Amino acid sequence: MRHLVRLTDWTRAEIDAVFALADEYSAGNGPRRSGSAVMFFPSSSLRTRVTFERGAHLMGLQPIVCPPDALEKPEALSDVAGYLAPWTAVLVVRHRMEIIEGIAAGSPVPVVNAMSELNHPCEVLSDVYTLGKKRDPRALHYLFVGADGNIAGAWREIATVLGLDLTQCCPRELATPGGDWTDDLAGAIRTADVIITDGPGPHADRLAPFRITADLLDTAPPGAQYAPCPPHVAGREATADAFKHPAFAGHGFKQALLPVHQAVMEFCMSA
Repeated sequence: MRHLVRLTDWTRAEIDAVFALADEYSAGNGPRRSGSAVMFFPSSSLRTRVTFERGAHLMGLQPIVCPPDALEKPEALSDVAGYLAPWTAVLVVRHRMEIIEGIAAGSPVPVVNAMSELNHPCEVLSDVYTLGKKRDPRALHYLFVGADGNIAGAWREIATVLGLDLTQCCPRELATPGGDWTDDLAGAIRTADVIITDGPGPHADRLAPFRITADLLDTAPPGAQYAPCPPHVAGREATADAFKHPAFAGHGFKQALLPVHQAVMEFCMSA
């Protein structure tokens, strides 16, 4: 059974296969399926939920969305998966990692991690896929500006699998363990082809000196892209002028969430 729990569970060849499937879905030629896709999403989910639901529907699957607390009953997660299996082709779960791991461990159908507190694999897959449409993503230098968290964790996972050149910029004590790190934002941005940010969460005060500005983006290499993870807020992880800078990737940067989510579901179901 092929699940997507962590990107480090996959190989470079498997990620390339997902990207090839995303090309097919982008062109309207992706494989079709029948049956249903059972999804667990909180009411606050927006982009991830819309693109998984819409993607499943376009593939021929009926999306059935349940609240995540449906997985918090006093029932073994293996029993939940076992009972759902005759009625669904794939489970898409946005929850704590222990819940995602627990349901994947005993599921006879594929489980896709639609975000946990530790990582956000589909989001980062989409970003790398989009970057690969114009440039070789393995030839770029990535700068993640922010604290350890699910976005930082997912970028670390994909960097490990694909051999990406990734540096994290933040106070030392907020860094993701085991990765390249600096606290020199002005120096790091001068060699960054892709600048990524995430919301500061509880570390807003500590991360204030690491806020992205238009002046900083002016010093990045030609063609550099600023690709914040939404929801982003002007004046928080970046100043308002950063979102008007030519380097800002824009809303269209996330357009590939739809075909990539379709590709992930198909790749897992086809195992």
